[in-house]
Amino acid sequence: MESKDTMMTSMLTKDKQEYEEDKGSKQPEAQEEEPHENANLPLVDGFADRGPKSVVSGSGQQVSNGFTTSTPQSPREALGTAVGAVGMPPTSGGDTGASAPFGGLRTLVVQQTSLDRPRETWSKKMDFLLSVIGYAVDLGNVWRFPYICYQNGGGAFLLPYLLMAVFGGVPLFYMELALGQFHRSGCISIWKHICPIFKGIGFAICIIALYIAFYYNTIMAWALYYLLSSFRPTLPWTTCTNSWNTVNCYRYLSSDQNVTWSNLSTSPAEEFYTRQVLQVHLSSGLHQLGSVSWQLALCLLFIFTIVYFSIWKGVKTSGKVVWVTATFPYLVLLILLIRGATLPGAWRGVVFYLKPDWQKLLSTTVWIDAAAQIFFSLGPGFGVLLAFASYNPFHNNCYKDALVTSSVNCLTSFLSGFVIFTVLGYMAEMRQQNVDVVAKDAGPSLLFIIYAEAIANMPAATFFAIIFFLMIIMLGLDSTFAGLEGVITAMLDEFPRLLAKRREWFVFGLVCVCYLGALSTLTYGGAFVVKLFEEYATGPAVITVVLLEVIAVSWFYGTSRFCNDIQVMLGFYPGCFWRVCWVAICPCFLLFIIISFLAFPPEVKLFNYTYPPWTTVLGYCIGVSSFICVPSYMVYYLLNAKGTFKQRLLKSITPEPSSENHRDYIVTNAI
Repeated sequence: MESKDTMMTSMLTKDKQEYEEDKGSKQPEAQEEEPHENANLPLVDGFADRGPKSVVSGSGQQVSNGFTTSTPQSPREALGTAVGAVGMPPTSGGDTGASAPFGGLRTLVVQQTSLDRPRETWSKKMDFLLSVIGYAVDLGNVWRFPYICYQNGGGAFLLPYLLMAVFGGVPLFYMELALGQFHRSGCISIWKHICPIFKGIGFAICIIALYIAFYYNTIMAWALYYLLSSFRPTLPWTTCTNSWNTVNCYRYLSSDQNVTWSNLSTSPAEEFYTRQVLQVHLSSGLHQLGSVSWQLALCLLFIFTIVYFSIWKGVKTSGKVVWVTATFPYLVLLILLIRGATLPGAWRGVVFYLKPDWQKLLSTTVWIDAAAQIFFSLGPGFGVLLAFASYNPFHNNCYKDALVTSSVNCLTSFLSGFVIFTVLGYMAEMRQQNVDVVAKDAGPSLLFIIYAEAIANMPAATFFAIIFFLMIIMLGLDSTFAGLEGVITAMLDEFPRLLAKRREWFVFGLVCVCYLGALSTLTYGGAFVVKLFEEYATGPAVITVVLLEVIAVSWFYGTSRFCNDIQVMLGFYPGCFWRVCWVAICPCFLLFIIISFLAFPPEVKLFNYTYPPWTTVLGYCIGVSSFICVPSYMVYYLLNAKGTFKQRLLKSITPEPSSENHRDYIVTNAI
């Protein structure tokens, strides 16, 4: 401290001498010093007051961490204040300002030089919103929601869906945005400011994100294969004369009126998907996956190359890319909706999609599906919302952002249902079958078989195929950007000295790990691996992790403290509805999903392959491998803490001050 004071004294003495020489010159106008977004240091003298919002008025100004400063000072005024701040007696000759005599109380905001890099921020508010929307609106909105909706009562399903969204999904979404924005940390380091013993949640989230990257990008590789195959006058999945076709293949176009569809028949689109793209006929199951498909390996390599160069520099670059990847799907959905509405039989699909079956609401399965759908659609608990919000300005209105982005996500799911079911109605009309027979397939098969076949029957089929599969790739890309950014932010915040200056190399290594981990999904039996990861590796684990996260924030950190944090940021205290949701409704919502999953485990089946019992054990082991980080870290923390067991336990649930998150400014008062 003595050396710092000496340095400050010498610097100020030099400035004072320069001022004495310039005494007769005109006083410069007062300049307002813009507060840095990361400002939050303890008060030196303790005279400044906390406030909820950043305001500039005649009486004072608040820096971004909520501390009030005095009226902006000129450089000369700041000089006199700084002299008082370091304990120097004022010299008699200096007039520090016309507004007050020398020796009056002043408040100074001193910028502190730090060797740490300032935290990156979004270039524009729209970059953040599009990134969150791109993350939340993914492939599941297009294929899963329409299927779940018609399966669970059509229009009647919208009631439990909206209830689960209002009381479960949106409060969790809002909570994560607020946490990330206030503490400005990723999903690992944030826990020392909330409840240190739960830090294992952050590591579990990172492992879950890796598992998702192992299989999710493979679906985009399939779409890229389709996209490249679409650049020809006749789409390859419209004929039965290709080398991969079997004797059961029948070409069903609107002009083929003499062909009768049977249960043994397969369409050209189905055989192209299963025998040419996936080549699952060369694998007998998970016990014999077969070789890696070099075509899919190249497609996935191209996908990861795009991912790398989109996120390697941080949100400054990914925030620009999402202007394309997040908006283009809406343009394509609008085009496909207009085209689908003009197809014969489209009304049959819409009626089937929305016709309410109120008796279905008496089934527990409907409510389970509604809760699971809204949870995985909005995507809390994957570390992405924490990471994205941590790059926001401190006073950004994340409450409004949560309402806007979650509403856009739900409306997109609803719109996608019309896009899908107008085409399914057209397919049913063309095959002279019921819509439920045509819509029996869920998941990727709905897009890569049924919808691909419908596109092949449209005029200008090549154009519609290109934009459709380009849309699938775009929907997947921004979700991948978000998932990996959650991991990158978490690791850079946890190990800043090691990784901060090596971000590009760390991202490169992470992408390589994801590519190598995805090789098993590129084999002939890779589709079976994708299904296994989707059912077991991520779902139950991430729901359990989010349950612990809500408990840690609401019960250990405390709802009152959390709401005070929000008031400091946004200037208003969260209402009773949000507090009740965080304390009681959200934990019950998540517990309901977990219990239902354990009570009614899904029967996993893909094509004609039924997963044997040992695959269920394997799936649960993969899921537990991520969740095990939570209890493991609890044991590790308690063993390494000092003091008695009671002292260790008390320390483990006591949040550390988060002043280092805003360390650029000191607010002080001086004579």
